[in-house]
Amino acid sequence: MCSVNRLLALAGLAIAVWLLDACMSANQDDTLQGRNVLLIVADDLNCSIGSFGDSSAVTPHLDNLGEQGVRFSGAHCQYPLCGPSRTSFLTGLYPSQSGVRENRILLREALPDVVTLPQLFRMHGYDVVRVGKLFHYDNPGEIGTSGQDDNPSWDETYNPSGRDKREEHLIKSLVEGKFGGTLSWYRSLGEDMEYTDGMVAQIAEDKLDEFAKSGASFFLAVGFFRPHTPFLAPAKYFDLHPAEGIVVPNREEGALKKLPVPAQKSLRAKASQLNVPLDTAKQVIQAYRASVSFVDAQVGRVLDALQKNGLDKNTLVVFLSDHGYHLGEHGHWQKQTLFEQATKVPLIVRRPTDPEAGMRVQRPVELLDVYPTLATWAGIPYDASLPGVDLFADAGTTMASKTGAYTEWRNGASLRTGQHRITRWGDGGSLGWELYDHSIDPEELNNVAADEAYMETFDSLRCLLMQADSACHLVPLAAGKRINDVKPIPRTPPLLKPPYPHTP
Repeated sequence: MCSVNRLLALAGLAIAVWLLDACMSANQDDTLQGRNVLLIVADDLNCSIGSFGDSSAVTPHLDNLGEQGVRFSGAHCQYPLCGPSRTSFLTGLYPSQSGVRENRILLREALPDVVTLPQLFRMHGYDVVRVGKLFHYDNPGEIGTSGQDDNPSWDETYNPSGRDKREEHLIKSLVEGKFGGTLSWYRSLGEDMEYTDGMVAQIAEDKLDEFAKSGASFFLAVGFFRPHTPFLAPAKYFDLHPAEGIVVPNREEGALKKLPVPAQKSLRAKASQLNVPLDTAKQVIQAYRASVSFVDAQVGRVLDALQKNGLDKNTLVVFLSDHGYHLGEHGHWQKQTLFEQATKVPLIVRRPTDPEAGMRVQRPVELLDVYPTLATWAGIPYDASLPGVDLFADAGTTMASKTGAYTEWRNGASLRTGQHRITRWGDGGSLGWELYDHSIDPEELNNVAADEAYMETFDSLRCLLMQADSACHLVPLAAGKRINDVKPIPRTPPLLKPPYPHTP
């Protein structure tokens, strides 16, 4: 009898445990299914978007996303270069904390133990998928490969290669055979689906179909290669931006002379991109804007698939770019400066049934804030030593500890506050200072660092920047083991070989 009672008791306990496990699993599944993430990243996209104030942009899908979500119009990258910036927002670390301040650094060689944002979701039961470029790729050299990807971050990865890769020999460039870091462009033919970014969108659509059928909880990262050089898109997108209506910014040589020497060098570093002829400059800007409109169309396809499958009701959508981009402002092209054009990025976050839909947040925020924002929204614990904050936290508490958005570049650093930008060059500003008052100088053309009328403001902001310098160089526990002085891997050469028939 005792044995029978014991067996019955054990059976009852087993059933109770099974029921408890089932309830816990059901609760976990319910939680996960209500908290999917779609992260969309563009490459080298500045704020040439209608909903961010650019009246010349043709970006209906991003404009619509901005109206449905929250636009962070004061968002800034932490390093105006692809590899360091992507490492920063995908690990939640400042570049001086990660040690990654160059392109072509493999993440695990620098930070073997770090937990990336997608890896965090993977560790908590999500299906984590990458389509296209998230970590750094040489563009266009590594299109169609895994680039400098991080394997522990993903369950599945997709690396399409399209017509744009095969047409490299047709691309116009200011320097023969140089595309990734040199102004280059091509008005192509064909349909969207033939191009790498069109294929990225199609694969993302297919994955959303799969997720809808399986009910799996997902973190889908979609990385587009445009508008990064070469500015290449189907001809119909060029037609949206007639060259005759394009205005080329002034070189502003007078403003240049008032800058510290390192700032001047950052603006005049590439001889091939100085004194670009007016007609060529218009073609370049037209091609860039065409590439932006092309990316916008692909984003629209992915968002339509999300809605078609009913996944928009439980999926947080984030759209961002890795850094900004100069289109002739300050006489400079591309990125790699500490001016507004290079540090400022478009950032849109759309939450299901968002009570703040359509809101524009103007306070300065940082791209590394995306990491804690997504983790907090999904209810996933993360390392509290990370420096970022939840973008939707109470601005009167959590955000009070942030004085502005901090960006590094080589031996310089800049702090963007609500009204000002202060920039130092060299340790402690030994190589010079810049200060801009955005209330009267939004283009940052009048450096008032030495202006007596701004002495009090300068002293106050200088202290804030120096404090930020100290804080952003302290390596948090979340970084894990850090290996210094990691060398970049060799650059991947472009597909084509000389001759280059279309170089002007």
